[in-house]
Amino acid sequence: MKVGIIGTGFSATSHMEAIKRLKDQEIVAIFSRDIEKAESIAADFHIPKAYDDPYRLIDDPDVEVVHNCTPNYMHYEINAYALKRSKHLLSEKPLALTVEESAHLVELARHSEAISGVCFNYRFFPIVKQMQTMIHNEKHGFPHLVKGSYAQDWMLYESDYNWRLDPSINGQSRTVADIGSHWSDTVQYIVGEKITSVFADLHRIYDYRFNESEKTSINTEDAGNVLVRFENGMKGSFTVSQVTAGRKNHFDIEISLKDAAYYWSQEKPNSVWIGKRDEPNQELLKDAALLDTESRSLAHYPGGHQEGWPDGLKNLCIDFYETIERGEKESGSFATIEEGHRIMQIIDAILISHQTEQWVSIASNDRRKPQ
Repeated sequence: MKVGIIGTGFSATSHMEAIKRLKDQEIVAIFSRDIEKAESIAADFHIPKAYDDPYRLIDDPDVEVVHNCTPNYMHYEINAYALKRSKHLLSEKPLALTVEESAHLVELARHSEAISGVCFNYRFFPIVKQMQTMIHNEKHGFPHLVKGSYAQDWMLYESDYNWRLDPSINGQSRTVADIGSHWSDTVQYIVGEKITSVFADLHRIYDYRFNESEKTSINTEDAGNVLVRFENGMKGSFTVSQVTAGRKNHFDIEISLKDAAYYWSQEKPNSVWIGKRDEPNQELLKDAALLDTESRSLAHYPGGHQEGWPDGLKNLCIDFYETIERGEKESGSFATIEEGHRIMQIIDAILISHQTEQWVSIASNDRRKPQ
């Protein structure tokens, strides 16, 4: 497959490295708004074509697959254009800046013959898949409670500034949209149940930050707590923060089941703690000999050799390209455009809940409905 990468930042570089680790894909084009930067990266990665127009890249007949790794405000237009051109599409999240835009992308994806998905790569850690399989097979009974967090510290100081602080570029939510989206998608994937309603209390510690010497007003959240309800009646809660000192990417999940509890942390991704009441607690390690068949395919190295975030992205790309080869929509494990849209709905409902101080349902026919 011939691949075009739209973007040159962290996400784009990560995608390029992941694709380079696959067997049958070739990156043939890259986009940057700065043509000299695009040409420089193209030379470094041995990519034959460089563009400063993303739509020309998509229209290139040699490009079969598009990876959209641009800043958030560019996602919708590029995604829509690629879907209309029936190019296979893997988009970084969020799909768009608004739920109205992401809903339109769902319709475009439904009418496109191409395979399309959203880059939620935490699904593709071997231990995450192992938890999903154990819950699906009811190894320890039904889940009834889930809690967790995603905490970082890169916005701790008043002098910390980044493009994500600008709603016109990033969207109306920052911390929830950036990392709460990962928590929500991963949990829904593991338990096999959708979040149906939320109650949120968000928090901002600085009303102003300094972009170099310029004092800039801030109106997106630094942190927050969210209660969630699932379609099977399960309850849950999560905390997100970009202002918790010492936490870099502290993403953790604890799931209470009828006969056990599972705890997993992304910063220690190669094991899951299994809590028991009437026998000793256990720790299951990432070892192909110990994992279920479905999880074993995501573990590429022997037990004791650590696999983490880059390997999860590699696994996502493997799943995505195998789905293209099969030509069967929604046959993979990666998040579909529709699932990416639902995450947009959850984020929107969280913002509304915080504003109204009410439970808000996530429903396609009335997303603003209080409970």
